[in-house]
Amino acid sequence: MMYRMPRVVFLHPDLGIGGAERLVVDAAVALKSQGCSVQIWTAHYDPKHCFSETLDPDLPVCVGDWLPTSVFGYLHALCAYLRMIYVAFYLVFLSGLEYDVIFCDQVSVCIPVLRFSRHRKKVLFYCHFPDQLLTQRKSALKKLYRAPIDWLEERTTGMADMILVNSQFTAGIFRETFRSLNQVQTDVLYPSLNTHTFDQLSTDTQGLQGLLPEGISHLFLSLNRYERKKNLGLALEALAVLRCSLTPAQRAGVHLVVAGGYDDRVTENVQHYTELNELAEQLHLKDCVTFMRSPSDSMKVALLQTCSAVLYTPSREHFGIVPVEAMYCSCPVIAVNSGGPLESVADGETGFLCEPTAEAFSKAMKRLIEDTRLRRDMGQAGRRRVEEKFSLQAFSDQLYGYIIRLSDLV
Repeated sequence: MMYRMPRVVFLHPDLGIGGAERLVVDAAVALKSQGCSVQIWTAHYDPKHCFSETLDPDLPVCVGDWLPTSVFGYLHALCAYLRMIYVAFYLVFLSGLEYDVIFCDQVSVCIPVLRFSRHRKKVLFYCHFPDQLLTQRKSALKKLYRAPIDWLEERTTGMADMILVNSQFTAGIFRETFRSLNQVQTDVLYPSLNTHTFDQLSTDTQGLQGLLPEGISHLFLSLNRYERKKNLGLALEALAVLRCSLTPAQRAGVHLVVAGGYDDRVTENVQHYTELNELAEQLHLKDCVTFMRSPSDSMKVALLQTCSAVLYTPSREHFGIVPVEAMYCSCPVIAVNSGGPLESVADGETGFLCEPTAEAFSKAMKRLIEDTRLRRDMGQAGRRRVEEKFSLQAFSDQLYGYIIRLSDLV
């Protein structure tokens, strides 16, 4: 039998450099390696603030970026919905593009538009985490504003032909949140790591020279977007507690890098960056902390391969690709004992799962400082764990199987 390879379109709201974007890019690259025709459609894309794979002309990125992202700093969710509806409408009715499957994530409200296609196409929705759980409702007005949006999210998510989630943890949250979708099957597709790209990136530690002080013997790394929910302040507080328990000689060689995605269009990024700098000053850490905004891929790998451990501070994180990246670079992970890290990090083997307190994190940091062999063994075990459980090949084969099942092309 002869098979025609599926044509897949990815729809994503903002193709920046976060964890969701990493998964979308890896999924596109994986399907492309399987022979699929792939395009990414998005409501925002900046070639200066993106993953390097998207600069490849063989991975086309189509952008529909003219609607506002907010109205006078408000209504972000509504604007995100309208922007994705516009992109979906253009794809279905105006683009003339032929495709078989649409891979949609984060914003489900565009799914009804996708189902209006003249020849109905299959829609795969990847749920990183229910959007309604990612916002606070401190006022009655905010609750009123979010009510129809939350209702739409649940109803439109259920319209997808297939729903994937990024972890068993998210699968449980999905069932608890979307009560009307309890009978809908959700499969777990763990995010993977494009290890080939990691291996190709320059890991020359000379690239860090001039950015970090001399004489560092133990470098700790916090790698996350500058968002309050990531609890980055925990890394600073843990460092402050750690320093109190070290000898002067040990203290002199300990340094923390706080690095992560930063977009000056996002008010929270700007505000939180300032807040963290102020916290570092209050804790008297200015000389032993370096803040980096949107480091390049090669810089990130250099940091991961140089540091003694990664401090992963979010609680109830739905998955989190950073621990997987760290483990592949043979770097132990100190993470909060909830959410996705419970599935990615092997406690006591590839790192430590801790309570989200400065004391617990600092205790784990001190163990790695004082036990070189433990640090090395955890790094090696982490590398093996990624190669066995989170390889791009396993991810690619599983995703390709879902696409073939949906496209039903023979």
